[in-house]
Amino acid sequence: MTLINKQQQTKVQQAIELAEKNTDAELVTVLAGESDDYYFIPTMWAALISLVTPAVLFQTNLWLNQTDILWIQLIEFIALAFVFRWRPLKHLLVPKRVRFARAALVAKEQFLAQGLHHTQGETGVLIFVSEAERYAEILADRGINNLVPDDAWDNILNQLLAQIKANNTESGLIEAIKACGDLLAEHVPATHDKNELPNHLVII
Repeated sequence: MTLINKQQQTKVQQAIELAEKNTDAELVTVLAGESDDYYFIPTMWAALISLVTPAVLFQTNLWLNQTDILWIQLIEFIALAFVFRWRPLKHLLVPKRVRFARAALVAKEQFLAQGLHHTQGETGVLIFVSEAERYAEILADRGINNLVPDDAWDNILNQLLAQIKANNTESGLIEAIKACGDLLAEHVPATHDKNELPNHLVII
């Protein structure tokens, strides 16, 4: 996992502070290493492969009795369950829709956990990235959604995802924060200098 270092986190914080100077919106950026451990997926694949093993063995000329086959199944299941938990392989085994569904759920949980639904004027905006899933989402509260068209975030998200996939997490976040700041300054310009939520990057 390539979570960004302290120096990079400082740059992200500075980008948030700069973006909020020209808007009443409250920007919170959350970076997750991964949205789930997905331990059930490696176990499921190991079990499925182990279940079909006897059928394969019966096609061979090996002299195996029922006890031998059961031992082979057990050892195979344990070995595969451990091998499939190797992170790069594990994420290849998890269906894309499962990864994205889990990441989307964590994004919504973080929107609430970071207090973005309690801002004055309902102007909270969350930039959420889950690195392992190569997933990004921008969630905005009602005060923002009433002023900013839903498709206005699409280009920002696409560019952010491209940077995440290229392992340029810091650059992707800073560019996304700046683009969100410009968009919010246009639709929700600054009328006060009150800072309701912390500006630091939240890493979970």
